[in-house]
Amino acid sequence: MFKNINLISLNDFFLSLNNRKGNFVFFYRFNGISSDVQNFIKQYYICARQNGVVIDGHIPNPTPENLSYLSEMLGSDFKLDKVFLDLKLRKWLPRMSDSQRNNICSAIFSTFDDMLKAGKNENIIKNAYIKYMCWLYYKFERIVSQLGKDDIPKILYFGEISQYELQLLVALSRAGADIVLLNQSGEQAYLKLDPKGEFSTLYNLISGFPRDFSLKQIQKLISDEQNRQRIFGENPKLKPCTNAWMDKLEISQILKTNRGDNKEFFYNAFIVQYGVEDSLLFSSDMCNFYQNLKNRNLLVINNELTSPSTDEINGIKRTNYQNIEQLISHLGQNISFTNNKELESIIKKAFIDILLASQKQNTIQKLTSKAVYLLCWLKRYQKDLFSNWNINSQPAVFILFHPKPSANEELFLNFLSHLPVDVLVIMPDLSQSFTFSGENLLEIRYTNSVSITSFPSAPAKMKVSTAAYQAEREMDTLLYSDSGMYRDKQYAKADIITLQTMYEEIFILWDQELKYRTGFSVNQNSVSIPVLFGKVSGVKNGQISDYWLNIKKLITSDTIVINKLPWVSNFSPVKQFATQFLQNGRLQRNKIKSHKSYQYAILRNEMQEHLLDKIQILLDEKLIHGTYQNGTEYTIIATALNLDKNLLRTIQKFDFTKKNPKLLFILTGEKTLSLEESIMVAFLHLIGFDILFFVPTGYQCIEQHFSQQIINEYQIGDYIYDLPVPNFNEVHEGGFSSILKRFGRSL
Repeated sequence: MFKNINLISLNDFFLSLNNRKGNFVFFYRFNGISSDVQNFIKQYYICARQNGVVIDGHIPNPTPENLSYLSEMLGSDFKLDKVFLDLKLRKWLPRMSDSQRNNICSAIFSTFDDMLKAGKNENIIKNAYIKYMCWLYYKFERIVSQLGKDDIPKILYFGEISQYELQLLVALSRAGADIVLLNQSGEQAYLKLDPKGEFSTLYNLISGFPRDFSLKQIQKLISDEQNRQRIFGENPKLKPCTNAWMDKLEISQILKTNRGDNKEFFYNAFIVQYGVEDSLLFSSDMCNFYQNLKNRNLLVINNELTSPSTDEINGIKRTNYQNIEQLISHLGQNISFTNNKELESIIKKAFIDILLASQKQNTIQKLTSKAVYLLCWLKRYQKDLFSNWNINSQPAVFILFHPKPSANEELFLNFLSHLPVDVLVIMPDLSQSFTFSGENLLEIRYTNSVSITSFPSAPAKMKVSTAAYQAEREMDTLLYSDSGMYRDKQYAKADIITLQTMYEEIFILWDQELKYRTGFSVNQNSVSIPVLFGKVSGVKNGQISDYWLNIKKLITSDTIVINKLPWVSNFSPVKQFATQFLQNGRLQRNKIKSHKSYQYAILRNEMQEHLLDKIQILLDEKLIHGTYQNGTEYTIIATALNLDKNLLRTIQKFDFTKKNPKLLFILTGEKTLSLEESIMVAFLHLIGFDILFFVPTGYQCIEQHFSQQIINEYQIGDYIYDLPVPNFNEVHEGGFSSILKRFGRSL
């Protein structure tokens, strides 16, 4: 009989009998599944369908018709005798050779012997004999004539196995079949049938089967892969082995040249490092690391991958697609390495896998956009990464340093990790932390942090922190992390929340730092800032003196006061170029920043980005009537890119956790805000200004160009007309005589 032995690897299941160096078979039970086991099961399922038996659930019990035919052919007698069993098998399964029949006879009789030792009587064994004979004929007849041959038959069982089923599988294993039992009922249930666990070998897995696991699911995965291969061509010879070859969990492993000798794989790394191991030595360590990589294809990107240009996007052949197959098949034609078909095949498979994995989260249109980004970046960097690559080459190294990754960038890095490329993402400054995700990603986390803007690739670029400086940075981290205290200009991004308040609360909140206002919150590198945006209509109790006194209380050092219109000129030097700065609803930031008419280059970089973000929101939210209807979008761009010098200086010093700039309008006449003035007001509101309109007339002088009700209105009293605006230096509580004389009114 055949002997059940232990595996060295799951691939041993697919060895022929001649390559097993003896009459050895495998009978393994799996109580759960992993990605490796799932891939094995897919391959084993195909083999079982071709030369074996697949059992999904229980083996059906013999029907009355089955039992009647068995009795007609073999009679109803039974002897617990090997010669008797051999005679019955010869008549019942005539296609078996003598050696095959001898094997199955010996195996079944050995099983009967096990049953006797377990205390089973002859009637129970006769029932087992009847079931076995029916099952062998109706379920396993196709493989019994293959037992003992070089191509070993495979049996795949998924379900809650019964005692009789297990006994027959043991017999077939002893007769020369490989068996995989996907034990849905779990180990405890199995051990009730096989207390010593001696009939099969446990393949130990931590996790069990998912609730939705089924052989139909496996069949669908196989079908999907076959369809993909039919549509997209043969798979490459080489597959990635990512990180599994490492001896230590550190980025120095990337320097290893001897990673493995399996010719089916290329060995690469996919690592993200948060923080640094040693704050003082980080720059010199990275410099040495870089120098040791210079003999390989090496690419270092600081901060972020710049978005594809219009020319790069236009260079990708594409059209409209109805489904994922059309999309991948057509866009994949943009990947071409004429002189290296294996590399082309590897990249195409990675492209297919990444897009298929992303299809559930994206529409076809969004997936097309993401695919175009992948192809643009691939074409941009392929010369640096893959020049002179062959199957014996060391993988290229791609380093992204101090990143601010978008979803597209994260997708691209995951794409690269499926290629012969070591992908390394380094985030040394923990105050700028983010969570990066990816398949087979290795995370390395340190508690030390350094602030450094570019990868220290050469001694001339190195910046080494003194011990005192580093101690200050560590103290800085302690003081300003989740403490309610904030250092100057700590946050680079801000989103506004419009406060809804009572009129009286305005005077409390107006000169208050943003961090103390209701609704202020911090999320990593961004803050939510609560701002005031209101229109005060009428004069409370008709008391003009109190009205001007209250307005004067709001005129702080950060307040810009506007008491007559027009306030903004409708001329902008940017207007003639505005059409160049917008494409498909997105600001072309690189074009804007490099254009001669761009006036904001003097501002700190994060504030420039803040302003451009808010222009994009102004466009996306269509806050101004006519946006994307009559060209108003270009007026928005021209106006928002034409802030005057005083406003720019005010914005430059704006700290998102401290007091925000103020804009105070006093509109006593009948003039209304122009389109440009409305754009400017909405833009400054999004930037984070507190904006108040005092309109004693109650007229609709500010609303006409806004598409939404974005301003809170306070109706505080009587409407009064033709009020002249006083000189607020002369407005004092209890000292109105000079004003009374000048205005000639009785209060």
